[in-house]
Amino acid sequence: MSCRAVSRTQPSPTARGPELCRPELWALPLGPLPASRQDAFQAAYIGIEVLIALVSVPGNVLVIWAVKVNQALRDATFCFIVSLAVADVAVGALVIPLAILINIGPQTYFHTCLMVACPVLILTQSSILALLAIAVDRYLRVKIPLRYKMVVTPRRAAVAIAGCWILSFVVGLTPMFGWNNLSAVERAWAANGSVGEPVIKCEFEKVISMEYMVYFNFFVWVLPPLLLMVLIYLEVFYLIRKQLNKKVSASSGDPQKYYGKELKIAKSLALILFLFALSWLPLHILNCITLFCPSCHKPSILTYIAIFLTHGNSAMNPIVYAFRIQKFRVTFLKIWNDHFRCQPAPPIDEDLPEERPDD
Repeated sequence: MSCRAVSRTQPSPTARGPELCRPELWALPLGPLPASRQDAFQAAYIGIEVLIALVSVPGNVLVIWAVKVNQALRDATFCFIVSLAVADVAVGALVIPLAILINIGPQTYFHTCLMVACPVLILTQSSILALLAIAVDRYLRVKIPLRYKMVVTPRRAAVAIAGCWILSFVVGLTPMFGWNNLSAVERAWAANGSVGEPVIKCEFEKVISMEYMVYFNFFVWVLPPLLLMVLIYLEVFYLIRKQLNKKVSASSGDPQKYYGKELKIAKSLALILFLFALSWLPLHILNCITLFCPSCHKPSILTYIAIFLTHGNSAMNPIVYAFRIQKFRVTFLKIWNDHFRCQPAPPIDEDLPEERPDD
C-alpha cells in the first residue's frame, strides 16, 4: 500500500513509517482528489511545464546567439547575461523534464532521487550569482567610468563567471554531501523491516532537507544576495541621477548620452532582478512555512503556482531583453530575417541610438 493511500485511511501510518507519511514531505500534494481529477490536474501541470520549456529554451538560445553575432554585445555585462541564459536553457532542457518526472513520482533509490533534485539548486544559485555579478558590473560602470575598462577586463569577467558556476555547484550539491533526509527515510525503511538502500517515491521534499533549504539555501545564498542587489541598484540609480543633474563629463564626452544609456540598461536589469525575486520568493516562503509550521496547511494550488513561477522565470528574461534593450531587439530581428525568413538584413549598427532614459 502506498503512503498516500495510508494517509487517507489511517491517522497513524504503518506501511511506510511515520517519516515517509508526514504531509509536509510531499513536494506537490494533490490532496484527496478523485483519481480522474488527479489525472486531469497532472496533465495540466505537465502541459504548462512543457509550454514553459518550449518558450525558455529557444528564447535563451536566441540571447546567446545574439551576443555571438553582435560585437556591441560583447562587454562584461552581456557575458554575465550569457551565463544567466545558459542557466535558463538548462532549466528548460533539464530541470523541467526532471520536475515532470518527480511529479509522476517514480520509485527510485534515495540517492538517485537526490541526484534528480539537485540540478535545480545548482541552476538557481548560478542565476543569483550571475545577477549579482551584473549588478556589481553596472555599479562599476557608473562609479568609475574612466577606469572601468581597465578594471573589468575580459579575463577577469571570465574568472568571475567560472567562480560563480563553481560556487553554484558547491552550494547546489551540498545535499549530496550529507545534508539531506536520508536518516529519516532510513528509520522509516528499517521500521518497515526492509534492508538495503531505501527505495522511495521520488519527490523533492522527501530527499532535500527543509533545514538546508531554509537556513542554508534561502537565509545564506538567496536572501542576502537579493538584498545586496537591491542596495547596489539603488546606489546605481542615485549615482546616475546625480551625474545627469551635474552634467559631469564621462568617457564618451557626452554625459547625457553616457549616463542616459546607463540608466536605461540599469532599469532593464533591475527589472530582471525584480522578476527573479517575484518568481522565487513565494516558493522559499512556502519552504519556511513547511519548516516552521509543519501543521500548517499549504493548498496544493499555491505550491503549483510557486513552482510555475520559478520555472517560468527562465522564459521571462529574453522577453525583457527584446522589449527593453534595443541592441538585443535589433539583433533578434536580424537573426530572424537572416536564418528563418531567408531575407538577409543589413549589418548591425554597433553604435545604435539609445531610447530616452526615461522610457
